[in-house]
Amino acid sequence: MGAAENVVSIKELNAWYGESHILHGVNLEVRNGEVVTLLGRNGAGRTTTLRAMMGLTGARKGSISVSGVETIHLPSHRVARLGIGYCPEERGIFASLTAEENLMLPPRLGKAEDSHAMSVEEIYAMFPNLRERAKSPGTRLSGGEQQMLAVARILRTGARLLLLDEISEGLAPVIVQKLGEVIRTLKQAGYTILLVEQNFRFAAPLADRFYVMEHGKVVLEFTQAELPEHMNTLNELLGV
Repeated sequence: MGAAENVVSIKELNAWYGESHILHGVNLEVRNGEVVTLLGRNGAGRTTTLRAMMGLTGARKGSISVSGVETIHLPSHRVARLGIGYCPEERGIFASLTAEENLMLPPRLGKAEDSHAMSVEEIYAMFPNLRERAKSPGTRLSGGEQQMLAVARILRTGARLLLLDEISEGLAPVIVQKLGEVIRTLKQAGYTILLVEQNFRFAAPLADRFYVMEHGKVVLEFTQAELPEHMNTLNELLGV
């Protein structure tokens, strides 16, 4: 796959939860190896965009192409097998399992010989805290450790496209800084990342490109280089 090819191409995406029409014609793309951030206030439709990509909303219309495969009518388990790792805001750590058992739980995508799955040793090198807490039950982990575990768990699957929803929310600055380092490391390793983030100061230096959402639509798109000239608009839209 060439450096500029789209891993994700979303066109005129509409999505509903029951009768509620949440997304109104969303268009966005994520190129191979990019970090792209979705900005917006709560309720703007950013999380719903990720959930729609995974087939976790109600009705969907439009087009969601992942690595050239149209996924709009695929069930969630088929979407995941295309190499997508989704880290939801609620993290989904199993309280009764140890950190390492949580880590070992997800199945690997594709054949073992083709797998990009990180080994447990590679993950512990990236997240030393998890090595220390390997035998601790999920309930004993701090919020930051749970978030590290949620990110680490999708790296075990071999997914190369990561959808990360509010991973910095409510965490201590030292943990947020560590997560930023992890995203940079993953980008250097060739991962493609779509980040939903409320914390603008965390997201701003990480992203190659930004989309700003409001009322279920993309209202602004710009690159890292164009960030300074859009700060006044971002202040109005986000209050940053």
